[in-house]
Amino acid sequence: MSDPTQLRRAVASSFLGSVIEYYDFLLYATASALVFGKVFFSNLSPLAATVASLGTFATGYLARPLGGVIFGHFGDRLGRKRMLVLTMTLMGVASTLIGVLPTYDQIGTLAPVVLVLLRVAQGVAVGGEWGGAVLMSAEHATGRRGLWASFTNAGAPFGMLLSTAALNGSAAMMDEQAFLSWGWRIPFLLSIVLLAIGLFVRARVEETPVFASAASSAASSGSASRSAPLLDVLRHHPRALLLGIGVGLSPFVLQGTLTTFLVSYGVQAGFARQQVLNGLTLSSGLAVLGIVGWSALSDRVGRRPIVLAGAVAAAAYAFAIFPLAGSGSVGLLTLALVLGQSIIHPMTYGPLAALYAELFATRSRYTGASLGYQIAGLGAGLAPLLFAQIQASTGGGGTGLISAVIAGFCLLTVVCTLALRETSRTDLVSAAGHSGVPR
Repeated sequence: MSDPTQLRRAVASSFLGSVIEYYDFLLYATASALVFGKVFFSNLSPLAATVASLGTFATGYLARPLGGVIFGHFGDRLGRKRMLVLTMTLMGVASTLIGVLPTYDQIGTLAPVVLVLLRVAQGVAVGGEWGGAVLMSAEHATGRRGLWASFTNAGAPFGMLLSTAALNGSAAMMDEQAFLSWGWRIPFLLSIVLLAIGLFVRARVEETPVFASAASSAASSGSASRSAPLLDVLRHHPRALLLGIGVGLSPFVLQGTLTTFLVSYGVQAGFARQQVLNGLTLSSGLAVLGIVGWSALSDRVGRRPIVLAGAVAAAAYAFAIFPLAGSGSVGLLTLALVLGQSIIHPMTYGPLAALYAELFATRSRYTGASLGYQIAGLGAGLAPLLFAQIQASTGGGGTGLISAVIAGFCLLTVVCTLALRETSRTDLVSAAGHSGVPR
């Protein structure tokens, strides 16, 4: 049975850990759109520097599946808690080092090379963090799993809120030259403080009862699985993995559009950096409520109806984003961010935490959930890069094509969600052979 005290600690730890991980990971996203092109790619033209900067941003997403496999393997073998301490430490150290990294003008091409390596370390860390954090909440919960697991996903926009607020505050306290010279480093250096707080909280959480029970049963019966968790996922849950990836792609494409590409697009459209960051900060704060609210509702009506409704709404919204953001009105730009990030995106993104956990067996759940989520997460890293290249190839236009691409991914989510059966009533303890796919 789950201890209510441990459940509260697990949820708090998962939320705080996710906040810290995504503060660091998404701080890079905002900085790549606003700062890094001028600091680490100053030898390129402004448009080429933006594409190059977003390219380094994308490498973090490319590394996330690797982190999911590595930490998922050991998390399924040794336990969830130990891996979460390692992922948080790796992220905190990598982000702090970015804060002290010399610029291109100081050490030349070595600067962007080291920046990419540190971004890869961030990607590996966040790739391992998410699955473990979700399972710490989901496997401690005996009911309302969608609600409790969603706090891990809610940590992402709250981390964005803190990162944009930190970057915004640093920019507001100094002029443009000082900000580009050293002010942008302050939010990255704050990572070491967040790391200390996060490790203190995480140390008080016990291993999940679901994993402890499975490990104890396997040890007492002498039937511990010798196959690697990744092989178990690929052999026994391939359709669940592929459909889960398909379900998650559109939420991540929309996330990358709103939190990274639209920031760069807004600045190029003539908005002041401060105005764009203000809208992003507001929408990120409200997104926490949206994620938790829609996820709690998914416990009542099921994961599928919420995700399906969100995907349809997102497809329609895709064609309104750029007219709103390009209108020249700060109010309409803010409306575009709030509507997208706080209301529509949480419908598809919030229930993913519980849904991915419910698709796989205990012996490979960390690996399966992490791999599905992180491969889908490539959409958030690659979409801004793809959209920037579409802009570059069309001389700064191409927004209609970009909207169509987003809508296409939403259609994929609809198809894959319909192919999955409802998972909200799944018992994680007895889900040894569950795949979430109709037979």
